[in-house]
Amino acid sequence: MLEFLTQNLLWWHWIIFGLILLVSDIFMGTFIMLGWGLSAILVGGVDVFYPLSLETKLVIWMILSILFITLWFKYVKDNSVENSGQSNYSLDTLGTVQEAIIMNGRGQVKFDAPVLGNTFWPATAKEDIEVLSRIKIVEVTGQLIEVSKV
Repeated sequence: MLEFLTQNLLWWHWIIFGLILLVSDIFMGTFIMLGWGLSAILVGGVDVFYPLSLETKLVIWMILSILFITLWFKYVKDNSVENSGQSNYSLDTLGTVQEAIIMNGRGQVKFDAPVLGNTFWPATAKEDIEVLSRIKIVEVTGQLIEVSKV
C-alpha cells in the first residue's frame, strides 16, 4: 500500500485533500481541520515545484498543521469573556449592608444590580461595617462575597 501511495499520490491530490478538509471545517466549526487543510494545500504547492517523497510530505504536513493550529489558538481565536447571563458582575458593583458585618465575620448585603443572579448575599469584610453603609465587592469566593466600604 505504501508503495502504491508513493507512486500514485500526486501534488493535486494534496490540494484536493486540503480543499475537502477546508469545506468540512465549515460544517464542523472547530478550526482544527482548517490547519490541516491549509497545510495539505501548501504541501501540494511545494510538491509542484520540488517533488518530494511521501514521508517528507507527511512530515511537512504534520509540522505545518501543528504550526497553523498553534497560531490559531494563540493569535486568532477570540478570547473575549462572555458578559451575559448570571455571571454579569464586576468588582465595582455597589450595594448596601442589610445586616452588620463585624471584622472577618459574616453579614448580609443587598446589591444595586444582581450579582451572579441574586441581589442578597452573605458577605464578609476585613473591617467592621454598619447597617446601611455603602459597600463594593472586593472578591467573590464561592458563595461568599468579600466587600469593603466605598
